[in-house]
Amino acid sequence: MADRRPREIEWPTVALIAAVYAVLAGLVWFHAALPWWVILPVGAYCAALHSSLQHEVLHGHPTGNRLLNEALVFVTPTLWLPYLRYKATHLTHHNDADLTDPRLDPESYYLLPEHWAGVTGIRRVLFDINQTLGGRMLIGPAISIVRFWSSEFRDIAQGNRETLKAWAWFVPAGAVTVWYVVFVVGMPFWQYYLLIAYPGISLALVRSFCEHQAAEKVEHRTIIVEASPVWSLLFLNNNLHVAHHARPALAWYKLPAFYRAEREALIARNNGYLMKGYGEIFSRFLFRAKEPIAYPNMSWLRKLVS
Repeated sequence: MADRRPREIEWPTVALIAAVYAVLAGLVWFHAALPWWVILPVGAYCAALHSSLQHEVLHGHPTGNRLLNEALVFVTPTLWLPYLRYKATHLTHHNDADLTDPRLDPESYYLLPEHWAGVTGIRRVLFDINQTLGGRMLIGPAISIVRFWSSEFRDIAQGNRETLKAWAWFVPAGAVTVWYVVFVVGMPFWQYYLLIAYPGISLALVRSFCEHQAAEKVEHRTIIVEASPVWSLLFLNNNLHVAHHARPALAWYKLPAFYRAEREALIARNNGYLMKGYGEIFSRFLFRAKEPIAYPNMSWLRKLVS
């Protein structure tokens, strides 16, 4: 887990962090000379890759110094998720016994059946659209921002100091991006947001779309996507998600070797929940829901002691 920090410096990760910031800075600097169809794919890819690098950092990489690690990914290109909140919720998500449980897994997209029954009107339509991959990419970022920020601000209003601290750090993390984009370079903020930040969140949501499924056995809930190098780099091999949950402290560039060595055992472990690349996921779920929104069988979830 995240407390098993490697003592050596993982230079591939350090180099990738530097490359992401350099490409984003250069893209924004030359935005007036570049067509939108260059800015959007390159910018979105780098913004999403930064999210993957934050995920790498919260698991204790690339050095043995937590503060240094977090400083390396402090500036946020996507402007939506405070790192400290991401860290807290994601490490909670790694309690595998609670995977997909809408009561306990902060990364679950399911709702309790009684909660889903109470969702009506336009909200129900938006939830249904968001349950397809195309909808997740199109409106998913907006839905995630509204739902997450509303919950966070309610938490702050109720006096949660840890949440307040996370958002206090998020202000300068986002301010650096806005300062560079708007005041140093002079790129219109709406242009930056629509071409880089928002589509960066959209790309990041592709990974989580099929990442987990409702299943009776906990071991069957986590996917393996045998992706191309472009997608694998974007998600830092977290597409091999069973391997990541099995060895969460393993550096991203070491995961493929672990997966190859343990492939048959890992596929048996998740009962064959395997996709042959993101092309399969797009072809199957671009306009179709992967699963129902209401959790399909509450008996699959562990009973809570009141």
